[in-house]
Amino acid sequence: MNKVKVGNFEIGGGEKLTLLAGPCVLEGLDRCLLIGRTIKEICARLDINYVFKASFDKANRSSFHSFRGPGMEKGIEMLQQIKEELQVPVVTDIHETYQAEPVAKVADILQIPAFLCRQTDLLHAAAQTGRAVNVKKGQFLAPEDMRNVVDKLHESGCNQIMLTERGASFGYHNLVVDMRSLPIMRSFGYPVVMDGTHSVQLPGGNGTTSAGNREYVEYLVRAAVGAGIDALFLEVHDNPEEALSDGANMVYLDKLEDLLKDAVAIHEIVRQKRS
Repeated sequence: MNKVKVGNFEIGGGEKLTLLAGPCVLEGLDRCLLIGRTIKEICARLDINYVFKASFDKANRSSFHSFRGPGMEKGIEMLQQIKEELQVPVVTDIHETYQAEPVAKVADILQIPAFLCRQTDLLHAAAQTGRAVNVKKGQFLAPEDMRNVVDKLHESGCNQIMLTERGASFGYHNLVVDMRSLPIMRSFGYPVVMDGTHSVQLPGGNGTTSAGNREYVEYLVRAAVGAGIDALFLEVHDNPEEALSDGANMVYLDKLEDLLKDAVAIHEIVRQKRS
């Protein structure tokens, strides 16, 4: 198992659990700092590595009129402030090749959205930055198909790779998670992440916005950690009803610690069995 170096810790290969978490989109500096600081405190208590996540641009919103975020220039500034204030690594999405280099100056992990996971030029641009690259498995792909994504990154000079499960399309407005995808993708030799919140999303379920079933997040998280993942990806908000993107599937900030306690306990059992 190849380990991925992020900040002052490593992900995968029997290391402790890592959490990539924060609001879906950069809604404002004060709110992001509140959410990030609270998550960092929770992770410190539970001995979890923490990476702050938020998007500067949600380029695939259902509606043209939906909030997308502050944009790249302002978003990079906000992520830099959050990184310095909280003293944690950060991860954010890129959607265009030209974004890779400037975003990599701040982000410790460049994330490739699921809809774009096959975009060769985008993968190449991310790989060329030297940063770790986290690729979300497309809702339209079999887990075996992610081998081609790994090969593209290899060919582009990247060996700091993470693969994320976020559900597969199952009819209209519905996703399911095939837990077999987690060991299949992990067999490629790189850390695997479970996106516990987007996996309960109902894409386009509200017409001009997506819906979601956050009540199932805890079940997917426990099952995925039991299946041997290396990291969790969770979108978290202090008041999801006010969230400007994906509120219906986000975890309440005050519910996060109990969820993570279960995850840590299960992860430790799996680590012991592997050692």
